[in-house]
Amino acid sequence: MSDIKVIKAIDERYSALAEKSCCLSCGGALGLSDVRPGETAVDLGSGKGADVLKMAGIVGKTGFAYGVDTAQGMLAAARRNAEKLGVENAAFVESSFESIQLKDDLADLVISNCSINHAADKPKVWSEVFRILKPGGRFVVSDIYSSVEVPAEYRDDPEAVAECWAGAVTREVYLATLVETGFDRIRVLEESVPYAKGKIEVSSFTVTGRKPGGGCSCCK
Repeated sequence: MSDIKVIKAIDERYSALAEKSCCLSCGGALGLSDVRPGETAVDLGSGKGADVLKMAGIVGKTGFAYGVDTAQGMLAAARRNAEKLGVENAAFVESSFESIQLKDDLADLVISNCSINHAADKPKVWSEVFRILKPGGRFVVSDIYSSVEVPAEYRDDPEAVAECWAGAVTREVYLATLVETGFDRIRVLEESVPYAKGKIEVSSFTVTGRKPGGGCSCCK
């Protein structure tokens, strides 16, 4: 399957949804992330920017919030929303997740809701998350995993991938990727019961972990 076809399908789907009042999230990563004043936070798959703008309000003038997305319509909507609300400590970046256009050791926190499953090279995405996190920085990610390997008929269908499930990997592969990337203190915070998609079942879950280093290990 061509990555270009997937990117186009995702852009078309989510840019079209940018002007609609709808919920696109499979989880509540922000609510479980314990954002703190002064932090730098990043949202991968930031959509219309709702979570980014909330984080900007929490981190305050001494902090900053970034949204990263590939859908141009979503980015345009997010920037309009930030301007409308007068939010100055937030920015929205057009970027693939496999090569995040942010500096090394930038973020205290990375969140994401149902977006990493879209990526063709998930180990590369997680290596990028690791790179942009400060030592001791954390991620809280809600995503989809599959009960078994997704059949090729769905995995190779750009529309099914864009619908937030056909790009999923199994739970075991997902968690192993986090360990292999170098994260520690990995925990599953919440998890749904499986539900049917095509010929398989998928589940949503929220997982957290940390980049080693950065001071005391007693913090959340």
